[in-house]
Amino acid sequence: MTLEMTPSHRGGRPEYHSSGASYHLVIDDIERYRVLADGRTIGYIDVVGSVFVALVGPHYALAIEVRQSLVLEDAAHAVVNADREVWSGH
Repeated sequence: MTLEMTPSHRGGRPEYHSSGASYHLVIDDIERYRVLADGRTIGYIDVVGSVFVALVGPHYALAIEVRQSLVLEDAAHAVVNADREVWSGH
């Protein structure tokens, strides 16, 4: 999966699917994606060099790191899975 971070894509909402759940990645900043599912923010992905840092939580300042990956899609799946665990009570 490749996403280009150019001005023409800024604010775009590409859709991906993760184990039956769909989510959107929104480019918030040159170094940050917001992960949306069912119309709500479930987390963020920070771009730190070549590493994608997955954070779960609806508010960036309070979001908790759940994974680091070299692959954007893996980081997004980590956010979706962590959010699912939070809401399922596990």
